[in-house]
Amino acid sequence: MRGSAIDPRPVPGRRSARSAAGVVASAALLLPLLGGTPSAGAATDDAGKLQRAFASASAEYHVPLSVLLGVSYLQSRWDGHSGAPSVTGGYGPMHLTDARTALAEAPHHSEGTEDARGDDARPALHPETKAPAESAVPARLKTLPEAAGLTGIPAARLREDESANIAGGAALLAAAQKKLGEPLSADPAAWYGAVARFSGADDSATAAAYADDVYNVIRSGERRTTDSGQLVVLAARPGVAPRTDQLTLTALPHRSAEGTECPASVSCEWIPAPYEEFGGDDYGNHDLGDRPEAQSIRYIVIHDTEGGWDGVLNLIQDPTYVSWNYTLRSTDGHIAQHVKAKDVAWHAGNWYINAKSIGLEHEGFLASPDAWYTEAMYRSSARLVKYLASKYDIPLDRQHILGHDTVPGPTSASIPGMHTDPGPYWDWQHYFKLLGRPFEPSAGKNGGLVTIRPDYATNRPEYTGCVTSGRPCPAHGSSEVRLYSQPDTSSPLIKDIGLRPDGSPSTIDVNDVASRVETGQQYAVAGRQGDWTAIWYLGHKAWFQNPAKQPAAVDAAGTVVTPKAGLDSVPVYGRAYPEAGAYPAGVPVQAVSPLPYKLLAGQKYVVGGLQPGEYYYSATFTTASHRVVVGKDMYYQIQFGHRVAFVRAADVRVEPSSR
Repeated sequence: MRGSAIDPRPVPGRRSARSAAGVVASAALLLPLLGGTPSAGAATDDAGKLQRAFASASAEYHVPLSVLLGVSYLQSRWDGHSGAPSVTGGYGPMHLTDARTALAEAPHHSEGTEDARGDDARPALHPETKAPAESAVPARLKTLPEAAGLTGIPAARLREDESANIAGGAALLAAAQKKLGEPLSADPAAWYGAVARFSGADDSATAAAYADDVYNVIRSGERRTTDSGQLVVLAARPGVAPRTDQLTLTALPHRSAEGTECPASVSCEWIPAPYEEFGGDDYGNHDLGDRPEAQSIRYIVIHDTEGGWDGVLNLIQDPTYVSWNYTLRSTDGHIAQHVKAKDVAWHAGNWYINAKSIGLEHEGFLASPDAWYTEAMYRSSARLVKYLASKYDIPLDRQHILGHDTVPGPTSASIPGMHTDPGPYWDWQHYFKLLGRPFEPSAGKNGGLVTIRPDYATNRPEYTGCVTSGRPCPAHGSSEVRLYSQPDTSSPLIKDIGLRPDGSPSTIDVNDVASRVETGQQYAVAGRQGDWTAIWYLGHKAWFQNPAKQPAAVDAAGTVVTPKAGLDSVPVYGRAYPEAGAYPAGVPVQAVSPLPYKLLAGQKYVVGGLQPGEYYYSATFTTASHRVVVGKDMYYQIQFGHRVAFVRAADVRVEPSSR
């Protein structure tokens, strides 16, 4: 998904993500942030203030401190976000929600620039459906007004003052405990039901999954410096055994998980996407398949929705729209599944990737950096991804756990319109820690590779275009690192001839991925100079700042490809399609069309896997003609630029990266 712009003039390589009204609403919410915020870990004049605020609210409302800290950690990891709202209008360390301030929505796939299906065998699919307005505001989106009523603290102060926000959250927990008929006990184990209620979930399974996460945090303990430079500590309480029987006191209904493909550790429901024929030969909104028997599942693609939960669920049930496999809710991490893993959803803009992937949409907005994602959603998503990766043997690395922004354009013409979500503000480092695959050094300086890994909180590259084209975005932590043509920040950015065929320069627009790398991606080292490191990227030697005291990458080793001896260059592809001779009668041959890039002699790129050329033909509603075509030509997947790409095995030499 791309960000938004009020400026109506076309900007190369970007798309408007929200309506003008939505942008204006977002602008109003983001204005307080334009002055910047303190760096995480920075010294403050009121060190310890946040820890004291938790202790004070705990004492005033008789909520065990560990419970209050555990709930807040699952909501926000104790960050205040300088008073900016989450994607669902939640504020402060306790994520108190005020639906009146939630960001306006515009659907992820409705902008007409990326063909979500990405299949040359069919006309381009550009849905124009608008997200319907929500008919009623659920209770989970209006906890801030309730907290104001319980505490007498004005709503504005609950939004802006972290201490007041914590008091409001404590009051809500105490009120939930009383409604369950339970005493305000000093024993944290006696608050399971209240914690489940605090989630705002409207079913028992979601509430239980949320409460279980809170108690996991209480048992393990946490220690973290927040976005305002405050150190907060939750001492581990490994012996706490919550009274899970209290869940019955909540009287929340049971929601069936029948039909879903989810781990037991998350809350999941089945809301199917329709497979329907309409308008003559047209049909939607996905394709039936037989995965993994007929073809392997190699990828999981991370998206953000650019819209709220209810509107997005309406869209997925529209046969004229597009599809994805799962949607994840921000407030509590609840999951809805829409398309079975055996079938092929239309979500990534590249048919080869669609046919071999599972797509996850996360409730969120790319171009609203402080419209933040909750810890509950990060954890729920990580559990789902670990489950799927284990079930389908998908490697947990950044060449297989893709952002939509790292999916390659299938053809040269498609590159400028490819989506850029979840964008620079998705915390890949934290996400992979939750996946159990943290990005650690795996070699010394002679390993030949680097894994991009800036510190998310303190890494704050400048971006523009979050609200208005050319205007600065709020300063914010980021997973991405900018690239330069020389070891000098005044030198030009790396050019992407696919994104800008006219040769115009790259920009720092939030949607411009031409000259930036992302946490977890690996590249071959092309040189070092002082605090700078060079990598091979899009056919260029690209430099990024990598000082020892605040590194943007760690050393690694692995396998790389380079052109075979005697070849000056080899073509690069956006999809690994079979050779013409592999197609049976009745299946149109698909062009093996190279992208406008070259892998040049002397350059090296990190290998993500070896696979045969493959194409899934499914251009008709009836499945009798569907075929999986597998060729003899083999392809290496590589990390070529910001996006992955493919090269023919016959064109390259494979070697270890170490020097």
